[in-house]
Amino acid sequence: MASIQLYVAAACAVVFALAAPALGGDPDMLQDVCVADYASPVKLNGFPCKTNISADDFFFDGLRKPGNTSNAAGSLVTAANVEKFPGVNTLGVSIARIDYAPGGQNPPHTHPRATEIIFVLEGTLEVGFITTANKLFTKTLTTGDVFVFPRGLVHFQQNRGYGPAAVVAGFNSQLQGTQQIAMTLFGATPPVPTDILAKAFQIGNGEVEHIKANFAPK
Repeated sequence: MASIQLYVAAACAVVFALAAPALGGDPDMLQDVCVADYASPVKLNGFPCKTNISADDFFFDGLRKPGNTSNAAGSLVTAANVEKFPGVNTLGVSIARIDYAPGGQNPPHTHPRATEIIFVLEGTLEVGFITTANKLFTKTLTTGDVFVFPRGLVHFQQNRGYGPAAVVAGFNSQLQGTQQIAMTLFGATPPVPTDILAKAFQIGNGEVEHIKANFAPK
């Protein structure tokens, strides 16, 4: 009898262990739509749903025009995520337009919450991502090409053509999050201690301070 009870207890433990991820949260929507209520004081993982909605909540025209690439990077990301497009709240998708001046770059960065896939609207781009084993996968893309960047991996795009370039980027998250590597390390507030960065990059403190100055708030 004792052995049977032990077997039953062990079987129950396995069942509960396998079920634990499913019990942690429901990944599926529990209603047709949940348009983000930006005015709500409620804080949660995402945005609460607003009551009065219309077709305009599911419409966004911010990607029609090229972005202004007159900046140090020579690129601009125009995002249509839940912060600007309330209709995508809880839907697990968002989109962006990225424009590049000749020679412009979307600097090395990561998206901690999403895989990214891009479709080239115009131009010639060198794109790539780096795995956790420090292996670089890179490709030159032209109009009509598609490339995917796995979730969380460092990646970049650079315009290798003589004219402007643009892509449409899709994400499997309503708010993918973006960490620009250089800005994260050299422009953090409060700043990362200089000696830590100097040791990490094996350069002098003065060089770190010089780089930090380039990322200081303007």
